[in-house]
This record gives sequence, C-alpha cells and structure tokens, in this order.
Amino acid sequence: MAMAFKMATTGMRVTEECKNSFMEMKWKKVHRFIVYKIDEGSKRMTVDKVGGAGEGYDEMAAALPNDDCRYAVFDFDFVTVDNCRKSKIFFIAWSPTASRIRAKVLYATSKDGLRRALDGIHYELQATDPAEMGFDIIKDRVE
Repeated sequence: MAMAFKMATTGMRVTEECKNSFMEMKWKKVHRFIVYKIDEGSKRMTVDKVGGAGEGYDEMAAALPNDDCRYAVFDFDFVTVDNCRKSKIFFIAWSPTASRIRAKVLYATSKDGLRRALDGIHYELQATDPAEMGFDIIKDRVE
C-alpha cells in the first residue's frame, strides 16, 4: 500500500500517485493537466484523468463531469510582454450545481489538504459553472 498523507478534517488521504503525477507535470512537463477525484469508499484522493503535454485547456474542461465535483490542476504556458516563456499552475475546485450536496461538502472540506500536498500552485479558482473557469479568466490572472 502506498504511503498516503491524511487530510485534515475529513480523513481523506492524498495518495503518492496524486503527488507524483503533480511533480511529473511541474518538473518534467509530461502532463498538461491532472483531474483528481475523491473515492468515498476508500477515503482516498485519486487521479481521475491525466492530460498529455499536447492537450490543452479545452480537454481539461471536458474531463470535468457536469454532475460531480473534482479538483484539477492545469499548467498554463504563456509568453510575457518581454518575450519570456513562463508557466503558472492553476488549481481548480470544480463543484457544479448539479452535484450532490454530500459531494460538495466533502470536496469543500478536503480542498486545503490537497492544496498543501501539491507544492507549487500559483493560482486557485473555484467554479460551479464552466463560465467561472473560462480560458479568458486563466489568461487574465497571469497578466
């Protein structure tokens, strides 16, 4: 069994898989995004979907269910006004209106534990609707 780190308040565990996939995205740039999900049965945070380096924001947004909560991290690459390539990592707490109340509460109380386990996040967004996490909002945050 992989070593896991217990999340405060809910007892959710962030698995090594979650942290390792994040480090691969952050340092090796092999993933563009990662979607995390809580497995209520095992009380673990797991990797739900990983987007390859060639995938983009639209693929990440499409990986989020319309009726259930998730967390996502997205590696946003951009070029500054002085022509310098940069990258910023966004953490998205996805809690759509159609999701169950229990899921909303579970994800809301587990968020900080996951955030602490994933070192290197620059910005955070909370969204209940795709418009609240549109690509234009991501671009505006880094400018």
